[in-house]
Amino acid sequence: MEEKSYKEYLEHITTFIFDVDGVLTDGTVTVTTEGEMLRVMSIKDGYAVKTAIDAGYKICIISGGSNEGVRKRLEGLGVTDIYLGAHNKIDQLDEYVQKHNIKTENILYMGDDIPDFPVMLIVGLPTCPQDAVPEIKNISKYVSHKNGGAGAVRDVIEQVLKVQEKWSGNFDAQYD
Repeated sequence: MEEKSYKEYLEHITTFIFDVDGVLTDGTVTVTTEGEMLRVMSIKDGYAVKTAIDAGYKICIISGGSNEGVRKRLEGLGVTDIYLGAHNKIDQLDEYVQKHNIKTENILYMGDDIPDFPVMLIVGLPTCPQDAVPEIKNISKYVSHKNGGAGAVRDVIEQVLKVQEKWSGNFDAQYD
């Protein structure tokens, strides 16, 4: 049996779940002299997250990290389901799916490293940034051409919204 193209899954996605470090960030941490750990996030990824929420998609964050600055940034974009300090991501996935009555086949998950592996085996469309570890690339149905923290999140959100004709930045039709 021939493997389906990842594009065949896009029209069924209603929910995006993202890891933070290595997906919404480039995976590096700057440590201040006070011990605060700073991360950098892409404004383009943020725009796509907000656009998806405004278009009615569910967005959830499941991260092993527990940086409250990350929570504030994501809440500012409108994300309400944020699980930080998640060491067994299956537990948070199960809780989220039950809470919102979501089918796992309608979930696009983007992860980049080994802690994401178990969740990625369950969801409908497992994806990863270009710079994900080989084990995650091997189980992903789509590997973004963008690295984590550099537009990988925007890439997958934009593809889903364009296929479902909900991408607000689709100006092509106006200039045909």
